[in-house]
Formats: sequence, C-alpha cells, structure tokens
Amino acid sequence: MAETLPSGKKEAKPFHLKYAPHFGMFKNSAGDDLIKQLNFMREQGFMALEDNGMMGRPVSEQERIGKELTRLGMTMGVFVVDKGGNSQNSLAAGKKEYVDIFLDGCRRAVDVARRVNAKWVTVVPGDFERNLPIGLQTANVIEALRRGAEILEPHGIVMVLEPLSDSPNLYLRTSDQTYMICKAVNSPSCKLLYDIYHMQKNEGHLIRNLDLTWEEIAYIQVGDNPGRNEPTTGEINYKNVFKHIHEKGYKGIVGMEHGVSRKEKEGEMALIRAYREVDDFLPA
Repeated sequence: MAETLPSGKKEAKPFHLKYAPHFGMFKNSAGDDLIKQLNFMREQGFMALEDNGMMGRPVSEQERIGKELTRLGMTMGVFVVDKGGNSQNSLAAGKKEYVDIFLDGCRRAVDVARRVNAKWVTVVPGDFERNLPIGLQTANVIEALRRGAEILEPHGIVMVLEPLSDSPNLYLRTSDQTYMICKAVNSPSCKLLYDIYHMQKNEGHLIRNLDLTWEEIAYIQVGDNPGRNEPTTGEINYKNVFKHIHEKGYKGIVGMEHGVSRKEKEGEMALIRAYREVDDFLPA
C-alpha cells in the first residue's frame, strides 16, 4: 500500500527489509542536492541511508541531513569512524599513536552520530602487523576496541567491525575471526558487520556463516559478486539470502554498499527494479 509522504507525494510499495542507499546512487534521477536525493530514496520506498563519509561533512550539512531524515521517518545507517579504517594506522600494531587516533575518532563520532541520529559506526582495524605473531596482533586489536567501546557505549552507539576482501594485507578477513573478537571485547557497542559481498569473496557458505555468527551480527551490507553492483547482476542468490535473514527476524539495516551496473537514469531505475525483484520474493 502506498503511503503519503510529508511532501504530499506517494511512496512506492514499502520494502520488506530496510535497504539503505548511499548519496550519489540516484544523482541522475534526483540531482546533486543531498536533500533531494533523500526525498527520492524515500519516494522509492527506501527507509534508511548510509554515508561512509559523514564525518567529513561540515557540521551544518550533518545537521541538515539529520533533520531531513527525521522528517522523512528514515533511519541513519553506518558512517565510518575517521582513521578507524586507515590501514597505515593499524590497531594490530599496538602502537599508542595509532590507538590514540582511533579513540579520537570514536569521540568525534559521538557528536556526528548525535547530529544525524546514528546508532552504528563502521570500524576496520587496518593491516596486519607482519613482524608480530598473530596472537599478539589479535590482543592489540581487542584492547583498542575495548577502549573504543568504553567511549561509545554510554551513548548507545555500536561500532560494527567489517571484515574486508579489498586487500590480503587487511587484518580482519572473516566472519568467525570477527565473531571471536566481538566475544572477547564483550560489549554491546562492539558487533559484527556482515558484508555479503566481502564474505562471498573471502569465505563463501553465506547462509551457514550468517547462522554461525548471527549472535554478534548487528548490521548487514550487500553487493553482488563479481562486480560489486546491485543484486541480480552476479552469482549470489540474493532471493535466498534475503529470505533467510528475513525469516530469522532481522529488523536492522541492509546497507547497499555497491555500485550501479548501468549508467545514467536507466541504470538507477534498473537498480530499483532489482531490489523489487529480490524483495518481492520475501513472504509478507
């Protein structure tokens, strides 16, 4: 059923899952203005937003985005903690200066999260420290994350750790490794971000590994493989994957952290149709 927006326009049929586009994904259809892009997302039935670079935006723009999200009834998804994903400042190294940069990013993230009503922030520990045994690297990461969680927990903010496939140098690689670290940090403010694109590349067995690590998963992102574009453009059976997480009762955000396989407005419309195709497969 369509719903009337604050603007008086009609929203498209709601999605079953809370898919979250990012700024720029629909710029050919909505223009460059971020508020117009937000309104377009809402009109298409998207109820959430991701913006990895939110911490780099001017305060006035953060506040403007936060107010519009509230007006539209949309949820703010993840943004990246500054320096938390900087591979040169690896938490695995255990160096004070790197940890201090990370903790400063956590403190500043609290203010940004308040402006945009965000609950989740992405953290990536960085590269392996190859001259240290893996056990010491893991201990260094756990200790740094515990200190980060102490900053975020009083504000109800959850840092979600994202294992990646971008480079073999990255320390955090698999869902079970991340699960173990979350258990060791032992804080409601340190959980797992399961990015289906990266996990398809690094470990496969998506549904089984989702089940095995489900207790620590607080956030899900998607992208098809190969190509890292919208569902239906690669090898991942997103109808089955989405059906599985929907049946498990997942109410969180599904971040659309991927590109658009085709150019211009038609590519953006094709992306929306792809999400309709996989989402309509879900039970009501």
